[in-house]
Amino acid sequence: MYIRIGYEFQFDLPTATHVVLMLHTHPEKAHLLQRPERIHIEPLGLRVDGFADAFGNRCSRLMAPAGKLHIWADNVIWDSGQREPGIADLMRHTVDELPNDVLPFLLGSRYCEVDRLGSIAWDMFGKIPPTWERVQAIMDFVHKHVTFGYKYARINKTAWETWYERTGVCRDFQHLAITLLRAMNIPARYATGYLGDIEVPADGLPDDFSAWIEVFLGGKWVTLDARHNIPRVGRVLIARGRDATDVAMTTSFGPAKLERFRVWTDECGPEQIAQPDSIYVPPSAISPVAAAIMPFAA
Repeated sequence: MYIRIGYEFQFDLPTATHVVLMLHTHPEKAHLLQRPERIHIEPLGLRVDGFADAFGNRCSRLMAPAGKLHIWADNVIWDSGQREPGIADLMRHTVDELPNDVLPFLLGSRYCEVDRLGSIAWDMFGKIPPTWERVQAIMDFVHKHVTFGYKYARINKTAWETWYERTGVCRDFQHLAITLLRAMNIPARYATGYLGDIEVPADGLPDDFSAWIEVFLGGKWVTLDARHNIPRVGRVLIARGRDATDVAMTTSFGPAKLERFRVWTDECGPEQIAQPDSIYVPPSAISPVAAAIMPFAA
């Protein structure tokens, strides 16, 4: 199957500002794009330098002048159309069995206070068999006990706060699940990208970038999602890291007012591959007013 993916941002910058973008399709998925990947930036002619961060995510940086900064991309990606596999019967590893590069994902991080939730996690999940069942129990708990809503979004909300408030957007679901898993010595990391309503009932919400997690089971990283808690079709990875700190879509080193934000991720036909890049307006597009009050909510 083919999925049309893309985004549009518009910022108003009161002064010249350095900006870092983490908007490229992840290298693991980039080979599935059906067109060359381009990030369109206006004003034209700005110098844009690309680099890879410590987690292997593709990034770009630029010095933007004062005024309007318009950033957009549009592409088509191929997807197998298969649902993600579950975790039943995957082996859970003891800490001494973990590869060295997995160990950092047992530690606390900016939004995942393992030290504060450690004793709570062991009290709640310590009696569950130390297998994949313990992982699923944590995912089930977060999915059931946290209420989703954009009105609950805060850019500085942590797993500890989500635990007590029991509300949040998808990043909050994932931060709490990651923290509880790490507290139980189960490696977990944060991921973000596109996830449309493909082969599931539409939720009636505008498209947005989505967050999920990856858990190390059976000698590999496996995708899970505490918000939806079911295997999905058409997930497209952009970036991964310890938590949301590491995968900000845009970072401005100065004041920047977000005036417009849209994301699209819709199943499409192969005929759209040959179409030129455009600022696509899908049925799920959101208005500038709606975008202004819910930037980066996922």
